[in-house]
Amino acid sequence: MGSSSSSYAPKTIYLDVDGKVQKVVFSRHCSPCDIKELLCSSSNIPRNTAIMMVDPEGAMVSIDPTMPTNSPNSLYKVISLSTGQLGDREDMFQNVLSQVAEQFSRAFRINELKTEVTNRLAMLEKRVELEGLKVVEIEKCKNDLKKLRDEMTSRGGGRVGNCPCKYNFSDDGKKLNPRRDVPSYPKYTLSQETIEALKKPTFDVWHWEHNEMLSCLEYMYHDLGLVKEFNMNPITLKRWLLGIQENYRSNPFHNFRHCFCVSQMMYGMINLCNLPEKMTLTDMGILMTAAVCHDLDHPGYNNTYQINARTEMAVRYNDISPLENHHCAVAFQILSLPECNIFANVELEAYKQIRQAIITLILATDMARHGEILDSFKHKVDSFDFTNEEHVTCLKMVLIKCCDISNEVRPTEVAEPWVDCLLEEYFMQSDREKTEGLPVAPFMDRDKVTKPTAQIGFIKFVLIPMFETVMKLFPQIEEIMVQPLRDSRDHYEELKQIDDAMTEAQKKKTENMSLGGKKK
Repeated sequence: MGSSSSSYAPKTIYLDVDGKVQKVVFSRHCSPCDIKELLCSSSNIPRNTAIMMVDPEGAMVSIDPTMPTNSPNSLYKVISLSTGQLGDREDMFQNVLSQVAEQFSRAFRINELKTEVTNRLAMLEKRVELEGLKVVEIEKCKNDLKKLRDEMTSRGGGRVGNCPCKYNFSDDGKKLNPRRDVPSYPKYTLSQETIEALKKPTFDVWHWEHNEMLSCLEYMYHDLGLVKEFNMNPITLKRWLLGIQENYRSNPFHNFRHCFCVSQMMYGMINLCNLPEKMTLTDMGILMTAAVCHDLDHPGYNNTYQINARTEMAVRYNDISPLENHHCAVAFQILSLPECNIFANVELEAYKQIRQAIITLILATDMARHGEILDSFKHKVDSFDFTNEEHVTCLKMVLIKCCDISNEVRPTEVAEPWVDCLLEEYFMQSDREKTEGLPVAPFMDRDKVTKPTAQIGFIKFVLIPMFETVMKLFPQIEEIMVQPLRDSRDHYEELKQIDDAMTEAQKKKTENMSLGGKKK
């Protein structure tokens, strides 16, 4: 790499391990699973053991690359959840529960208690029906209530285990395992400052945890009027967003934070360009949903690798935008689940049009089609007609393309870490291609590319021409979106000049040393 970045600096934390200070160093780009394994190893705990980490005051510390650092005077402690204090407490709690259950059975007539609870459950069923929840929600509630009754009958009380909360896209690509309980990620109350910041490209996407990003996405759907427009059940919206998050992989770049980044930029452009005044709410729903779903289950290796390696995905889609076709398939696998179908109350014909429009936008994110799509938009932009369906569809394709590759629009301190993440993913692919004897693109080869050389051409020949074309239709984006791109181009060109000067100086130094050795 030609220039280093602070995001490459390792992170250091200090642990209390049996009364001794243990120093742990890890990359900021490690996954939470890798960090947990490192913590287990450092604390003499077997791998794959469920653990948690607490600070000196007993507060839990999140185990991920963004965790706060500490000092040798303020040690963290790693605790195994399968043993130790938590296990003792759970045993004690179970003993107390057993004793209380036995005392209650003796003190009260259990049959009368069951009758009373059954009556209350029946009242709850009636209340659910009266409040007008959808049929699928009513059936789910009834099934849950039936399970409660059966459990009471068989066990006479006790604890009901928690349902898993993971959507897994199976290996055969045909089935998702949904969670059946109501999602319970913490509800964040967004401040007015955050609400305003969400509408701007300057929004710093690095300061937010996954649960906070989910709440922000939920807010966007409510704020744009999409929940009302499509008559979405708010609980279904929560389930759908969780399903989306859990079907993004932990890649360096193509992950859920990238999904949120693209979706937030789309929300920002909708507001900045006053799109609700020019297009329909259905169009807003298509734009936002396509942005949220556009990289679902991305494996971290691009279409070129898929095709050259003849992967199952490439074979399935006949080498035609295999990744983008896969993202669409996963998106509609999730929407096919009744409890995740945010368009369940949309008329069939309208849903077909929405589905086709979302597929069109996601397929447009294949960079192999960049020239074709941009040329089509250039021919329309000077006489653009918002009442022309073909014109509007072309605009939507360009908008999602802008949002998908918009990182350099953001401030340098927000944009530059994304370059590091992308290069890390590129290097993973090129290393694998070298191992497998496949062609390697120069811009992905760690031995040939630098950060400035990677960015200058992309900004000059892809980003700026596309955003300047959009600027013809929406002049208001020049100051807040186009000018930052020009500044970013200048920034990387300056870095390249510095790199070139250093390379030339090193070359002359080496030559002089070589000549000096010959004279001797």
